[in-house]
Amino acid sequence: MQNLLVEYLPILIFLGIAVGLALVIIVASMIVAWQKPDPDKLSAYECGFDPFEDARGQFDVRFYLVAILFIIFDLEVAFLFPWAVALGDIGLLGFWSMVVFLGVLTVGFVYEWKKGALEWE
Repeated sequence: MQNLLVEYLPILIFLGIAVGLALVIIVASMIVAWQKPDPDKLSAYECGFDPFEDARGQFDVRFYLVAILFIIFDLEVAFLFPWAVALGDIGLLGFWSMVVFLGVLTVGFVYEWKKGALEWE
């Protein structure tokens, strides 16, 4: 039984060092960078509403439209470049698969356009 406990000694030493290092880092950050929040630091940033209210509040639909726009353009770029590079090797199935994918993205883009997400206010 003692042999088994000796085999776990490096793990216990590692956990002790990890916990000790974590505590040292936390205490050092409290000493070096003392936090003094003021009203400007606690104000809402880029989200348009106070972040310390009820989490079940309703969001404006524009937040979702911006997220959909990001997904549309991000996915399009992420998949179009590798597809264009490998177009000669993937054949007709790969070509038509990408055409279907671009069709789905186009539907999302048209939805965004109709909702007015591309209009500046």
